[in-house]
Amino acid sequence: MRIARRIRAMVLALLVCVLVPVAAMAADSKLEDKVVVYSTHGESMLELVADAFEKQTGVRVEFINLKGELADRVRAEKANPQSDVMYGAPSSVYQELKGEDLFVPFTPTWADKINPLFKDSEGYWYGTIQTPVLMFYNSDMMSKADAPQDWWDLADPKYKGKIVSRNALSSSARATYSALLQQFEKKNQMDKGWKFLKAMDANVKRYYGSGSLQFQAVGRKEAPISFAVLNSIIDNKIKNKMPLEIIDAQSGSPVITDAIAVIKGAKHLNAARAFVEFAGGAKAQAMLANKFNRMPTLPEAIAASPKWMGEIKFRVMDVDWGALASKQSEWMQHWDMEVKDSGKDKK
Repeated sequence: MRIARRIRAMVLALLVCVLVPVAAMAADSKLEDKVVVYSTHGESMLELVADAFEKQTGVRVEFINLKGELADRVRAEKANPQSDVMYGAPSSVYQELKGEDLFVPFTPTWADKINPLFKDSEGYWYGTIQTPVLMFYNSDMMSKADAPQDWWDLADPKYKGKIVSRNALSSSARATYSALLQQFEKKNQMDKGWKFLKAMDANVKRYYGSGSLQFQAVGRKEAPISFAVLNSIIDNKIKNKMPLEIIDAQSGSPVITDAIAVIKGAKHLNAARAFVEFAGGAKAQAMLANKFNRMPTLPEAIAASPKWMGEIKFRVMDVDWGALASKQSEWMQHWDMEVKDSGKDKK
């Protein structure tokens, strides 16, 4: 009898050890009634993802579009986070904020399906959109033979007055100028890098504060050459019937990765993880690809996206975005003060 009672006691103790953690996990995994998302994405994109997420989970999404102020807002709230998820902005920003201990790691079900190029090796952030930045030209103004073949050609005096560009306030331009500089830094040739950017600046007819004005300038034949994110080039080529041709740069083109992460100290942690799982998944990525022409990072999503996303081939520039994260702001401040318009003719 004593032996039987001891056995029963041991079994009960074992069940307690097993069942308590399971019950705790079940309680921990219960989704909160809302999730707060800080983002750089436009309202229409956020509404599409938010509505689909709420329909699937019942969790209400409160989102705020902060554009260029996103990182600073997350930093400012570090001691008392008011958001749960950071959604949008380039991976270089995520790497910088990860170093400041502003995220917590999370492993969604699709994590192992993403190319290492598009995710943090420790699971602190994941790319949801890949955004190649490519050169292009107006084929009504310039032939393929006369167009630049690589980024370094943009400094050739023969292209003086034939380039229009975004200024460095644009995340794509910031990333591009910084990526080009890094190619010189790798060879300990930063002086040559700044000389290249100054020579390129001398050829730039005008900088624009918005992508729509930039493309309008190329369309009205103000200048034939520019560079922009691939989906914008395709949008203007297909929807606006602009005679644009893409240049596959010999040195490769920078590929910016828009990412997503769970903010450390999130007040709605389970809902935050669920949002990352959903927004980074193939269904949401394909949804944004078909509605907004944003190129997915998941192969499964690319297969369900507009045909051009699987067909256009381009070389990828070797960029260490992690190393770039701590230098980009300083470099672009220098570009803005010392390079921009420095090569223009003074009247």
